[in-house]
Amino acid sequence: MDIPRQFLIREGDLRILNPFSPAKLAALGRALKLTPGTTLVDLCSGKGEMLCTWARDHGITGIGVDLAADWVAVARQRAAELGVDVEFRHGDAARFTAPDRADVAACIGATWIGDGVEGTITILERSLRPGGMLLIGEPYWRLDPPGQETVTGCHMTSKDDLRDLPGLLAHFGELGYDVVEMMLSNADDWDRYEAAHWLNVRRWLDANPDDPMHAEMRAELDTAPVRHVRYQRDYLGWGVFALIRR
Repeated sequence: MDIPRQFLIREGDLRILNPFSPAKLAALGRALKLTPGTTLVDLCSGKGEMLCTWARDHGITGIGVDLAADWVAVARQRAAELGVDVEFRHGDAARFTAPDRADVAACIGATWIGDGVEGTITILERSLRPGGMLLIGEPYWRLDPPGQETVTGCHMTSKDDLRDLPGLLAHFGELGYDVVEMMLSNADDWDRYEAAHWLNVRRWLDANPDDPMHAEMRAELDTAPVRHVRYQRDYLGWGVFALIRR
């Protein structure tokens, strides 16, 4: 049970696997007013940077779950490096329920586990205490895509795959939640994230000329930079949204 190799290659040595800077991750932790002893369940926790650094900075504890065995190993190493009281498990986040309900339940940038926001919230609620907070990382349309070429260039199949920002916040309300905080990515956050992929892919290509995936990754690098600046950079937004049930 693991994720496709393409993701491992692209992410390479990145610690944050979303278009989110370390400064914004830290700012979000402060904005949420986390206190020592707060418990957090992080589904699709990646390399565990959010859980580990918030445990270091705010004294929280928690559990992270991810499908990528390599990333879980990195997350455990990061926790040991920082000396924090957090746990990481290798498994299917969509099937996970925490042994004890947490103060905060998060799914940052992976709402595919519930086939969208609504289904992911249902999964998260299984591990959330009454009155607790949800964190959802989700893309949205910054600008209305003018046609299918732009939609496809943003890795979507249909314009209806995403809402605009007002529509996304309204959708949270329709699901019975107040939006109590948000932290949005900007163009530089996207550049730093996407461009890091290009360098990781190029270094992998140079080091693995005979790998069966070489041609696929070569073709990706041929088109990814232009695709990003032509479509994603202007049209695709991303943010983390904090929600509390009404």
